[in-house]
Amino acid sequence: MLNVPSDLHPATHSFLAREHGHFIDGKSQRGEGASIDVFDPATGLVIAKVPDATEQEVDRAVKAARAALGGEWSKMRPADREKVLVRLADLIEANGEELAQIETMNQGKSIMISRMLEAGHSSEFTRYMAGWATKIEGSTLDVSIGFPPGVQYRAMTLREPVGVVGAIVPWNFPLVMAVWKIAPALACGCTVVLKPAEETPLTALRLAELCLEAGVPAGVVNVITGYGHTAGASLVAHPGVDKVAFTGSTEVGRKIGEAALKNMTRFSLELGGKSPMIVLDDFDPAMAAQGAAAGIFFNNGQVCTASSRLYVHKKIFDNVVSDLAGAAAQMKVGPGMDPANQINPLVSRRQQERVKGYIAQGLADGARAATGGPDSDGDGFFVRPTILVDTNHAMSVVREEIFGPVMVAMPFDDLDEALAKANDTVYGLGASVWSNDYSKIMRAVGAIKAGTVWVNTHNAVDANMPFGGFKHSGMGREMGRAAIDLYTETKSVCFAY
Repeated sequence: MLNVPSDLHPATHSFLAREHGHFIDGKSQRGEGASIDVFDPATGLVIAKVPDATEQEVDRAVKAARAALGGEWSKMRPADREKVLVRLADLIEANGEELAQIETMNQGKSIMISRMLEAGHSSEFTRYMAGWATKIEGSTLDVSIGFPPGVQYRAMTLREPVGVVGAIVPWNFPLVMAVWKIAPALACGCTVVLKPAEETPLTALRLAELCLEAGVPAGVVNVITGYGHTAGASLVAHPGVDKVAFTGSTEVGRKIGEAALKNMTRFSLELGGKSPMIVLDDFDPAMAAQGAAAGIFFNNGQVCTASSRLYVHKKIFDNVVSDLAGAAAQMKVGPGMDPANQINPLVSRRQQERVKGYIAQGLADGARAATGGPDSDGDGFFVRPTILVDTNHAMSVVREEIFGPVMVAMPFDDLDEALAKANDTVYGLGASVWSNDYSKIMRAVGAIKAGTVWVNTHNAVDANMPFGGFKHSGMGREMGRAAIDLYTETKSVCFAY
């Protein structure tokens, strides 16, 4: 039995209450096997069911994408692909409230984040990528080929679509992550088979419908639902997939890269993080505490670049931690559909237990909770905002990605010590430096090994700013011009005359 609230937007209620299938070749197709329960994280109740894709259904989706790659989509002018993407951006915006409510009901996040980011940023990013459809370019090259004598040469490069893209996205920003894959792939002329996370499949299915409504031909965008170890593994291993684009954990990303190599499938990986936030002693402690709270508690800490490691100069450490703990303790915990709530449920019971387990382990290892802890109340998947002090780099809470509203705070004596600690990790996705001393800021920016370094802010992203990680945080860059590299192949052409 489904438990769909009656007070939702009519379109949201209608979507949640209907039967969901895979979206293959332009239409919803009923699943052949078992179904997966989809939960409301605020209550723990089932709000929808989706099919668990079989290997045969994955194959059908890939074949649909392969057929569409050679159809009218490949013959469409870049300017016409641009128009289609602009229409898609307009449709995401027009259906923004429905998409936002579906996301909050399915993922648990604040309705304000769903409106601003999941719907708002998705529309803006799609519109941004639409412009790239007409700006993909190669180069002319002067070459120095010396044989045979008397023959002259010129060369050029062409950018061509990489082909069928198998896109696998996580559960923390389901709609945004889907759009980050689909929009650049379509701008480059590729076709897509998307597998959303089993916990959060709903907005991906609605997005596929909007793609068709926008004029994307049937088969160009397909969505299969299912578990990562079955449906996701089948998609990665399929010989008809030319490129895999994955966002998720480092552990799974490593397995995907290894599997893709068996077929020499291209792949890009945006993986985990354990991002440091470094606060120097010239920065205002109250402002630093506000920045730290925003950096770790945004989306309930379920952010790959969350500022989960806080390093504060010892002169202001106690003040910053006191202000931060006080702010965290006052945060209102509750369902995401109420915009007054600042801390919302985590995505699943499994994730809730995982985060609580990390907190308990940290306390057992000698850490102290300045606020919060492993206890939680109610039926939903809630975890209180937690600040751990008296921590060190031997602890799992400092070294491993927790992906929840948990921050570890440590003092340092000088910038060199802070930079050494910031880089003492296998991850390298994001980092931030908070100071008014630009000599020290520039030193830190150059020394930190991370794909993005923010100064006096954290977690700020933009469609025009490449995003990706160093070290175990991934391979490749999404957004901006860099996204074109992920979805095209370079062909060299050489002329003799």
